[in-house]
Amino acid sequence: MSSFHAGRRLLVIAAGALTALAMLAPVAHGATPLPGYTQFAGCPTQAENPAVESCIRSTITGGHFKMGSKNVPIKNPIALTGGRLFNGDIIWNSEGGLSPSKQEVPGGLVGLTGLDWLINVLNAEQLKVYAVTETVGTPNLDTELRLPIRVHLINPVLGNNCYVGSAANPISLNMITGTTSPPPPNAPITGKEAEFSFDEATSIIHLDNGVFVDNSFAAPAAKGCVLNVGPIPLNVDALVNIQSGLPSPAGTNETVQNWEAEITAPETVYGP
Repeated sequence: MSSFHAGRRLLVIAAGALTALAMLAPVAHGATPLPGYTQFAGCPTQAENPAVESCIRSTITGGHFKMGSKNVPIKNPIALTGGRLFNGDIIWNSEGGLSPSKQEVPGGLVGLTGLDWLINVLNAEQLKVYAVTETVGTPNLDTELRLPIRVHLINPVLGNNCYVGSAANPISLNMITGTTSPPPPNAPITGKEAEFSFDEATSIIHLDNGVFVDNSFAAPAAKGCVLNVGPIPLNVDALVNIQSGLPSPAGTNETVQNWEAEITAPETVYGP
């Protein structure tokens, strides 16, 4: 999941502390994280990529994601695990990346398509729609958290390829903990800098109770939405876009995300 005086300043502090952490690292145990550091398993070792300066696990613990006319509450934590490079890029191995956490979309399939008759032919679970955020590019954490994503709309009868955004046309989030400057009609909103602490026993830096905000991004139209009810699949892209207010230009969307993070040196996770 600050004009990043938050992230930027705290990451500078963290980077300085990580030099000392490397000197305190435990004995090597290969490419498996040492006991107590398994939450960083998605971070590449320095043997895999010597440019990894720190291991990070950041978790979105709550908030909301408004895109067009749909406002989805974030009720299930979303974790981003990987290694931060010197240029701010976040990369990961097969254990890392963005967790595929499902968030229920209010209104379900009827609200998404406007087809009231679906209530008569589908059960309660088949009427639910879930949104899963997926990365389609390399996140970067420097003066802001830049996160290129797509949103996968998941439903048993909606097909497997119903997405808002793509690698070619992503939803480009630029999340800060400061105050936004969105185009109208959105008004500025303000996030919150995380609280910094350091656990000497584990050599882990903790950032807690932060709030990321962004209300300047655009959202493209949904594509690949196919309703599989009856003998003939029905493309419902147009219905989904009408009901969801998509595509929606910059200045009409918003995300507020409560977050926390753990950061440490690769040598601490894997040994020197």
